[in-house]
Amino acid sequence: MSTENEGTAVPPAPSAPPVPVDAPAAPAPQGQAPRGPHGQDSQGQPAQGQGVPDAGHPGVSSSAPDPSWPPPPPPTAPSHGDGGSGYGAGGWGSSYQQPAPKSGRGRGGLVAGILVAALVAGGLGGGLGYTLAKNNDDSTGSTTVSASTSGGDVKRDPGTVAGVAAKALPSTVTIEAEGTSGEGGTGTGFVFDKQGHIITNNHVVADAVDGGKLTATFPNGKKYDAEVIGNAQGYDVAVIKLKNAPGDLKPLTLGDSDKVAIGDATIAIGAPFGLSDTVTTGIISAKNRPVASSDGSGSQASYMSALQTDASINPGNSGGPLLDAQGNVIGINSAIQSTGNGGFGTGQSGSIGLGFAIPINQAEYVAQELIKTGKPVYAKIGASVSLDESSGGAKITDQGAGGAAPVEPGGPAAKAGLKPGDVITKLDDRVIDSGPTLIGEIWTHKPGDKVTITYERAGKQHTVDVTLGSRVGDN
Repeated sequence: MSTENEGTAVPPAPSAPPVPVDAPAAPAPQGQAPRGPHGQDSQGQPAQGQGVPDAGHPGVSSSAPDPSWPPPPPPTAPSHGDGGSGYGAGGWGSSYQQPAPKSGRGRGGLVAGILVAALVAGGLGGGLGYTLAKNNDDSTGSTTVSASTSGGDVKRDPGTVAGVAAKALPSTVTIEAEGTSGEGGTGTGFVFDKQGHIITNNHVVADAVDGGKLTATFPNGKKYDAEVIGNAQGYDVAVIKLKNAPGDLKPLTLGDSDKVAIGDATIAIGAPFGLSDTVTTGIISAKNRPVASSDGSGSQASYMSALQTDASINPGNSGGPLLDAQGNVIGINSAIQSTGNGGFGTGQSGSIGLGFAIPINQAEYVAQELIKTGKPVYAKIGASVSLDESSGGAKITDQGAGGAAPVEPGGPAAKAGLKPGDVITKLDDRVIDSGPTLIGEIWTHKPGDKVTITYERAGKQHTVDVTLGSRVGDN
């Protein structure tokens, strides 16, 4: 399945999530995944055509540098959903943010529209209130109950949505990124540690990576300049650091995304369409959803095995925390599956209840590596696979990208005896129905992890253990 990052079009995604090994490996339905809007960061159209990550592609390619990495997004994939800070979702990928509008019809236009609606509603309410009050004056009794006689102050326990939001909001920020050309967008992030590191999506801050301007604003209105410490395009994760960070930062507690269950309550915090500090709720709709998304350029893609939620997330939510009912971060909101165009002059689509988040267990590992070295580290098998949409598995290509060998000599796949033409159908207990699904599953692991791969060759099924290799950087 493909989705949109906020602002850019996303690659196609498999039609169904991987299923446990003991479940029948029925072929996924054929069809093209719906597309979703990016966020305010950038708008993109799903990439067309077939991509083949070469042996140098993190997760499935060789360690030798390869000009084709990052690989092109899968065909017809949705885009990121945050218009600069929102999500995109739909199948394969996480959302990218799209550039914030520079014209008067941008965020200002949105706010103006909302203010007009509020004023109309306020006027109507005032008129009705006056009429009811006058009628009550003419009656012998009053139907009004004052707050002082209704049982005292309202108490909001820590486990309620209001309680969770009150605790988490002070540790979230609205991020504004602007490139040297003046383009950029708005996204979300959250406090990772007391040193001032903030986690967000790569597509939220991509415009500011090379000499751009970056700011982070807390709900109390305090704004700080920030800098990008490291970014991982393939994972769609980035870490920024506040300049002159305050000493009272409170990092959000990280949960365990592996223990999340379908049906668990979720709370999302973000800045949809620039409306900072917005809180929405939902549930975990699915786990291990293969998602691939691009930045809209047609040459880059990110992959994840995502948590799916129906909490309302829109362009601008990208990079924000997805919380469980106890307020622990279980994911980073990154993409949405959406249809149609959004209003308010943005041209972006909104939530239809299909949102995707990067599991926090994966994001935490990536963030720690970025803080240590400034570069991402990817697990890989050392083989090029086709990015064609397929229900049959991930096929090792006959030719690697850029003239590289399809199976890296001496790499993990070669040591395990894998060859061009082999079709990988399972990785551990996950059914693999396409190349992007395989990449997303590999990237949930760390270099050095041992996995079991099931593949087909000449109509026969084989199983082999593979120790994953590593690749540093996106290039």
